[in-house]
Amino acid sequence: MEYIKLQIGCLAVLVYVAFIYLRECRRNHSSLKDTLFDELLILGIAEVFFDGVTAYAVNDDKLIYTAFNRVFHALLLSSLDAVIFVFFLYMLHITGAFPKKKTDKGLIFLPFILNIIVVFCYSPSLEYIKGEYTNYSMGVSVYTCYIMAAVYAVMSIIIFIKRWNYIETHKRACVMTYLFMLAVVSTVQMIFPEILLSSLAVTMFVIGVYMNSEDPALRTLSQLHTETVMSFANLVENRDNSTGGHIKRTSRYVQLIAEELQNRGYFGDVITKDFITNLLKAAPMHDIGKISVPDAILQKPGKLSDEEFAQMKLHAEKGGEIILETFRNLGDEEYRKMAYEVARYHHEKWNGRGYPEGLERKEIPLAARIMAVADVFDAVSEKRCYRDAMPLDKCFDIIRQGSGQDFDPIIAETFLDIRDKVEEVHAEFAADSRAAAVSVEDIEAEMGKSVIIK
Repeated sequence: MEYIKLQIGCLAVLVYVAFIYLRECRRNHSSLKDTLFDELLILGIAEVFFDGVTAYAVNDDKLIYTAFNRVFHALLLSSLDAVIFVFFLYMLHITGAFPKKKTDKGLIFLPFILNIIVVFCYSPSLEYIKGEYTNYSMGVSVYTCYIMAAVYAVMSIIIFIKRWNYIETHKRACVMTYLFMLAVVSTVQMIFPEILLSSLAVTMFVIGVYMNSEDPALRTLSQLHTETVMSFANLVENRDNSTGGHIKRTSRYVQLIAEELQNRGYFGDVITKDFITNLLKAAPMHDIGKISVPDAILQKPGKLSDEEFAQMKLHAEKGGEIILETFRNLGDEEYRKMAYEVARYHHEKWNGRGYPEGLERKEIPLAARIMAVADVFDAVSEKRCYRDAMPLDKCFDIIRQGSGQDFDPIIAETFLDIRDKVEEVHAEFAADSRAAAVSVEDIEAEMGKSVIIK
């Protein structure tokens, strides 16, 4: 047992993490398979288990050179390769760098598949060496395992550096720690093969990823916050006979614009993963100031008078004030600042003729400039109490004509370039609205039948 104390301890820790993880998933009715953590956890447990079995086997003279030993060595090396490979996929996932083309995906998986084949083919030829403190194995299978670990470690570091802005701030330090640890452990293991550190490294990987980003309780808490904000915003929107679709549609348009700007490299020093995350949480709050506008103005079917319009314009200022007061003790200053900027400045215009402050060009916060395009497009493309929806061609023309006047030309140009994606979102919500209308009609019909029967 003296040879596997480390593995037993690591296995106990990972099993405990798995128990907590499954309990929280069941309690919060959530599944996080899209983050690859499920796979990382299972493979981590497998790697530590096989590490313990092989450590015991190579130090037992009765088991050395047996088929049993060779099989478990192959499984150990394969599971270790798999952990490193899944961590690489996790890096691609959190940075948004995962390729979409099948050929590119194949290139990512190819080294891993080839390595697994080599490991199993050459496991019978492994040599078992007696060390000063413990026995260990060497051979082609081990060397290819080291090489693959080095390749994916280098690729992970390159992705981390190139996609720095695509990683949330709170994840950067942890990812940096993972990569540093992977490099150190791999180097030490290659130079001193007798020191078996793989199980410790894998355990630290899994625990770090879990605590930093994949705890279901934290995910659920974040989701509840988002849903609360969305519900609050919908309550305000419903005062002007909206169904709340404006909130959801503009949020989707904002996401499309921000992600496309990031993909094109525009505003690279500003549009980070944190920026997009905060923007998507702030967008639903852009019209929160309408809560202070009287119903007679908000729901007026005709054109507003100059006095009424002046009162309507106050919703931008009021919105900013509400954000500052409501989120005063939130603890997330970056989100609070962005929500304030979106609410207060989304009616500012590129040429300085907007309100409430008459800001122009880059004086207007970037988040508000993005919100302005999404807000105007949705306002003209949907039916309002005072007019019908405009044809989509006309809606896109309004954005085109407003480029460089009402809107940031780069943002307007980007929006027009992704017209197909915008139309998909528009059609999706239109279909949902029709389905909802049919459901309401069915319910009313059933209620009418019930009345007749009675």
